[in-house]
Amino acid sequence: MAFARRVAAVIPLVGAVTTAVALTGAAFLTVAHAGCDEAGRFVRTGETIQFVGGCVNGADLPAVPTAEAENVDRFGSKKP
Repeated sequence: MAFARRVAAVIPLVGAVTTAVALTGAAFLTVAHAGCDEAGRFVRTGETIQFVGGCVNGADLPAVPTAEAENVDRFGSKKP
């Protein structure tokens, strides 16, 4: 009976470790096969930090929507 309790207590731990190892492996494979020749780097310019290089061009990203400051609350929702 004590052996069954020990086994039942270890099963969730083994499942969690197995899941963590599988997700870590998937993350490494995803990064390894991303197809980007230059990984990019962070460069400090004055008081800001910019990401230089990489596979994403800033022109490819969508523009930030603008809104009237008095019509938007601090969470970005429009006030009625």
